[in-house]
Formats: sequence, structure tokens, C-alpha cells
Amino acid sequence: MLASYLITDHELEEMLDTQLSLHSRIVAGQLPDDASDATLANLANRLDIPDYPARTYRDGRPVALEGDDGTPAKLYHEEERKLALGFWEPDKTPRLLQGKWTQDATFPAPDEEGFRWVDYAGHRWRVFSMFDERNNLWISMGQRGNFQREIVERITWNNLIPLLILLPVMLWLMNRIIRRGLRPMQRLSDQVKGRHARDLRHIELDVPRELEGLHHSLNDFIERLGETLERERRFTADAAHELRTPLAALRIQLDNVKAGETASLQKAYTGVERLQRVVEQLLVLARLDRTPDNHTTPIDLYPIVIELMADLWPLAHERQQQLTLEGLKQLRVHADETEVGILFRNLLDNALRYTPEGGHVEVELSETASGIAQLSVRDSGPGIPDELLEKVTERFRRASDQRTTGSGLGLSIVVELAQRQQATLQLRNRPEHGLEATIVWEISHQPRR
Repeated sequence: MLASYLITDHELEEMLDTQLSLHSRIVAGQLPDDASDATLANLANRLDIPDYPARTYRDGRPVALEGDDGTPAKLYHEEERKLALGFWEPDKTPRLLQGKWTQDATFPAPDEEGFRWVDYAGHRWRVFSMFDERNNLWISMGQRGNFQREIVERITWNNLIPLLILLPVMLWLMNRIIRRGLRPMQRLSDQVKGRHARDLRHIELDVPRELEGLHHSLNDFIERLGETLERERRFTADAAHELRTPLAALRIQLDNVKAGETASLQKAYTGVERLQRVVEQLLVLARLDRTPDNHTTPIDLYPIVIELMADLWPLAHERQQQLTLEGLKQLRVHADETEVGILFRNLLDNALRYTPEGGHVEVELSETASGIAQLSVRDSGPGIPDELLEKVTERFRRASDQRTTGSGLGLSIVVELAQRQQATLQLRNRPEHGLEATIVWEISHQPRR
């Protein structure tokens, strides 16, 4: 409302100022050259309206109008009383004054051309003045300041009152429209809120186009959540099954030891070793399942491989196995250093476990001409039957020599870690004997050396 008032006041002031200046020019243009007292008296007669007289002056004193028959001019509109006109000699002596400008002392003569505000007889006047050189007269035309204020107030209230009347209706309509627009969202919310924790069906609901993205996103999330829960369920079931077997066997061997069969002690130790490895691998898998993908950075594989090979060398030495490293002395890839270490350790540990005593395990770092980085681990073990090559990476899936202690989780951990490094695991049986496991990165970060 305040903004409307101020804008209207400013625009109306400019419009009324324009009319004052225009009417002053019209009046000046209608006066004959060297306007006489008779001419001014005739003009005063036409301006003399009821309760709003017009007077002519001679030597600064008012004089009777010539030809005045006592009948005032017709009043066409009440607002005419808020306008006034005046003529002055160059020495500021009044020649003609109209209406309120004739009260008390005469209205102040103009000092310069243009617009000004004048306080007179308890009112504030907006006045435009110009000097007519043809008649050697000052001409001023003015209007009462409250005339403009009243117009502005009427315009403002005329705009505001309908708005105040319509505002409750508009608010009611807006409330209805908003409630109707939010109704599909409320139904969508009710479906999600009212569901059981195990109810992972898709949300089947007709929604407007604006909510289709949210609808599809919720269904995608439910589907991913279902896959995660199903994976957790399978993991729990498989882990329970895998742990139950070595625990049962361990109990039997310990019972035999208590019965005096000392030969069962080594078997019990082997069972504990397998159980320990299963638990370690389960912890690794659990951490991978609950940890988002790590931020990868350019790393050099060579020092990681050297360090882990040194850690596992005692295991190879104990079984009289040869452990060698071939290929590049530097190979940079985009990966997470810790996860690459776990990945390589599992590959190398598997190779050492399934390679017989006196066998050979070979590690190679290489890079193709097209920029593909490769980490290969080759062993001289029994290999994997061709029909199981694609399934051996599943959790708790074991192949080849079942007498070797293991958990069936090593290769599944390698696959998951490889995916997190934007790499792939390739398995193939060597022509002679043994298995070759290769981790392939699409792009290396340093040319071959």
C-alpha cells in the first residue's frame, strides 16, 4: 500500500504539473498584445464563480469589475475552487487574482519561472509561473496541495478496498489449490509411511508429471535396498553355513584329542586355521559392503607389490615355493592404495595356498601399447575346471583341491575390490598347468619403462 501511494503521488504530481504549465501557456496565448484593463476585467468576469471571486487591481488596489451585472459565472465542477490564476506587473504589482488568492493579503508574486510550493492562507499551493514578454506580465497558475493528496488517497483506497475484500477469497482459493496440488504427494507419503519394513514392493501410484521423478527415484531406491538386504541375507546364511562346518569338525577333532588320539591335534589346528581365515575374510567383506567407494588417486603398483610379496615370502619359503616378480619397475594406475593392497594379497595368498610344495608363483606388472595396465599372478597349481571359471568368484564357492584350507571368499573379495578400482578380474587356466589371475586397468598414468 505504501509503495502504491508513493508511486501514484509521484506520477500524479508530474501529470498535474504538466497541466499547470500547459494551461498557463494557453492563457498567455489567448491574451491580446498589451492586454488592457478591459481585457483583464473581461477575463475576471469569466473566472468569477460562486464563493470563488476574481478581482482586477490598479496600483495594487482591487477595483470593481467593468460590466459586472452581479451575476457570477456558472460553476461547472466543485474542484474548480482548488485552482487559481494570477497576473502581476514586472514590479510585482498584482493585475488580476482569482479565488483563494484574493484572501487577506494578496498572493505572493513570482520571483522566477518554473514550479514552486507556496504557503498561503493556511494552505499549501503548487504553482507554475512564467513571464509573458508580449504583454510584459507574470502569469501564475496554481492548485491547492490537498487536491493532489486527495486524488492520491482516493486512487490508493479504490485499489486497496477491493483487494482487502478479495484477499480472504484469494487466500481460500490458494489454500484449496495448494492442498489439491499436494494431495498426490500426501498419498505418496502415506504409502511410504504406512509400509512394513519388509515390504519392498514398488510403489504403484498415479502421480502428476511433476512427481514422476520422485516416484521413479523412490522405486529405484526400494529396488536397491531390496538387493542390499537380499545380499545381506545370503551373506548371513552362507557365513553361518560356512562357519558351522569347521566348528563341527573342530569339535569332533578336539573330542578325539580328549579321547587320546593325538593325531587329531594337527587336524584340529588345521580347522582353527581355516576358521580364522573365514572370519578374517568375512570381516573384509562386511567392511566392503558397508563402505562407499573410496576416492581413487594415481598410485604406483610396484612398491605395493614388493612389500606384500616380502610379507608372504615366509609362507612360500616354508613350502619351498619359488616367488618371483617380473615386468615393469613402475606402473601407475588410478586406484585406492589400501584396497589394492588387500586385492593383491588375496590373489597372492590364493596362489601360494593352491600351489604344491616346490611349485612356482610368478607376479608380473605390464602395460600394453594401448595403455592398459595389468597385474598378473600365475601359479603352478591344479587350476580350475573350465566349467567353474565363471562361478568360482561367487562367495563361498571353492574349487580344485578341497584339502587346502580356505574360505571360498578370496576371489569374491578380489572381484569387489577390482570393481571399486574401475578394474576387472580375468581368470584363465595356463596351458601347462596352474591358474593365471590378471587385474586389468583400462588406463595407466605413466608410459612404460
